[in-house]
Amino acid sequence: MASFAACNVESNTALAPFYNGADDISREPTVRDAADLLVDALAALGVEYVFGVPGGAIEPLYNALARSARRGGPQAVVARNEQGAAYMADGYARETGRLGVCIATSGPGATNLITGVACAYDNNVPMLVITGQPPIKNFGKGALQESSCTGINTMAMFRPCTRYNSLVSHAEQLPTKLFNALMQAQRAPSGPAHLSIPVDILRQPLPADQDLPDFAGLLRRSPALVDLPAVRQLARLLFSARQPVWLIGDGCSEAAADLMQLVQRTDGTFITTPDGKGFVNPRHPRFRGVFGFGGHACAAELLQGEPDLVIALGTGFGEFNSGGWSSALLNSRLVHVDDSDENLMRSPMARLHVRGHIKSVCEQLVALLAPSNGGADAAVLPFLHPQMARHSYEAMVDSPKALYREGGPVKPQRLVATLGERCPPQTRFVADAGNSAAWAVHYLAPNDQRAGRMPGGAYLPAGKERRSRNSSWLRVTMDFAPMGWAIGSAVGIAMANRRCPVVCMTGDGSYLMNGQEITVAAELGLPVLYVVLNDGALGMVKHGQRLAGAEPIGFQLPKVDFAAMAESMGIPGIVVRTAEELDAIDFPALLSRGGPTLLDVRIDGEEVPPMNLRMKTLGTAR
Repeated sequence: MASFAACNVESNTALAPFYNGADDISREPTVRDAADLLVDALAALGVEYVFGVPGGAIEPLYNALARSARRGGPQAVVARNEQGAAYMADGYARETGRLGVCIATSGPGATNLITGVACAYDNNVPMLVITGQPPIKNFGKGALQESSCTGINTMAMFRPCTRYNSLVSHAEQLPTKLFNALMQAQRAPSGPAHLSIPVDILRQPLPADQDLPDFAGLLRRSPALVDLPAVRQLARLLFSARQPVWLIGDGCSEAAADLMQLVQRTDGTFITTPDGKGFVNPRHPRFRGVFGFGGHACAAELLQGEPDLVIALGTGFGEFNSGGWSSALLNSRLVHVDDSDENLMRSPMARLHVRGHIKSVCEQLVALLAPSNGGADAAVLPFLHPQMARHSYEAMVDSPKALYREGGPVKPQRLVATLGERCPPQTRFVADAGNSAAWAVHYLAPNDQRAGRMPGGAYLPAGKERRSRNSSWLRVTMDFAPMGWAIGSAVGIAMANRRCPVVCMTGDGSYLMNGQEITVAAELGLPVLYVVLNDGALGMVKHGQRLAGAEPIGFQLPKVDFAAMAESMGIPGIVVRTAEELDAIDFPALLSRGGPTLLDVRIDGEEVPPMNLRMKTLGTAR
């Protein structure tokens, strides 16, 4: 059995087998073209992989990637659909904290990217998006797949979902526009930046005296700006607060350890947003659950008890993260900490806004709240005994009896709890939009996240190695939330960190949309376990209609043997019909093999996921 003791990011030798015999230096051109410049810039930024689908309008870029691969630079990963490529770049960026890169040809290749790019925009994921165009001299002539302003205008389509969007009409523009795109993608708020480049521009040789920007300089960390007067004002509020509540959002990845110190120093408790859960230990004695979509009643009750101070960090208060814009959270007791003005604009009722890099804000608070006598902090709170942790977990969830239900079909609550308990503690979980995300947010709690614990009790994976900047043990996508996102994202996460296994929870509806991307995991030998919650329905649609008293229409799906589909692709597939069959699975063994496995789990489709918040905000709850 392979060891998962180390969870660091692997080098880009992962694709080496696909380039054997391709190291003939005599094949390298003596003159470099614009496509080479672009790939060299990605190499300077530490980008390892470029996700996309080839096409004629971006052939020079793939030529440059082939040359780059022979030199040990960025390598091409071919998705099955451009939408999947964008999701892979999204997963890679979230796991590494580096730029995700996706590319597509002109016309339909570019439009296929848009959903994944829009998801990254709505979730502030740094991404560079490159699309092709036919030769610029052919614009306006009806060229094949033209997508400039004189064709199907993809530039206009990308404008609302990118931080930067530009057509490169002359090769001389490329260095400056590429620099601008990279800067915009990585500044706060981060997000996708799009360049559309005609094929003749990509082929154009670079002048010998070309003055290039310092792309490597972009690796230098931006200044960690902090509004110090606001931080001092927050410290004064904390000194006088009685048991404040800390709300941890998706933007807090770097600050997890500091936040646990602050919780303890202020004698507070903490809750998370659905997408912030993966940065904390859900069995911490001061954890009071998830607030928002798929969340826990105890978290909502904590806020409804009107604590005198609530400090929310790294969240934009969208529908799913704010409990449907709950007045229990959005009121004058709130302090909002974020490095994005866009997020701060959504809490005008807050008592205080603290603008700044979240980790730097937390470090300043830790220093300001240090014991006045100069002594050491109180002893770090011990983690709960496993039996006590189990009792605490059961008290938090909605249906604890479903965790032990025997026989078939499998209760989704039991499935999710089993995954948390039986998978290796350093497993990355990614849950698709819909029921999968709701079940994961509510019931998923890895059994032991204590290995290598940092001061204050923050989570640290086994192997005593710090996680990369944005990595999380649970990834869900809020706001835009496209179905099938997790299937491609799991590939990107596994590419970013091949020493940690990945579990992708997805529904049968999502899998029928984007399930073909599992073949990328098979081709590259990635340890991804795809768990399909198979109930023969679009579950959230079905249950939403029932809860709203609406017409039962459009939710039915055909009965599909997803395990057989996987087997037809050369991927092991297992059908799970009962709790006993679920208990018999050796999850560490499946996650240690050099490739993906698919579990087709026939869940009880009558179990209603924790989706009341969604019904309430739609105005259809009864």
